[in-house]
Amino acid sequence: MRKIVDGAADFIVAAERVFGAEPRVLDGARSVLIGDLKLSLEAGERELWLIRMHSLALEERVAMVEVRGSIEEALVEAREVAHA
Repeated sequence: MRKIVDGAADFIVAAERVFGAEPRVLDGARSVLIGDLKLSLEAGERELWLIRMHSLALEERVAMVEVRGSIEEALVEAREVAHA
């Protein structure tokens, strides 16, 4: 039997746990919006980008966190970067 592993499967639930707010799901569950901060999984779910949304059309890439282990660990690191 083959097992399919989807690193983004827990992304939305983990984002809510880590940031303490219900995220708005964007881009087919690969991105979420929490306030004005967009968290986007990219590069085959190996990179978690923090993007500050200034308006609907203007976004600023603030930082990138490498997803090494669990997505929750990367989200905790992203929260620390966002609040620094």
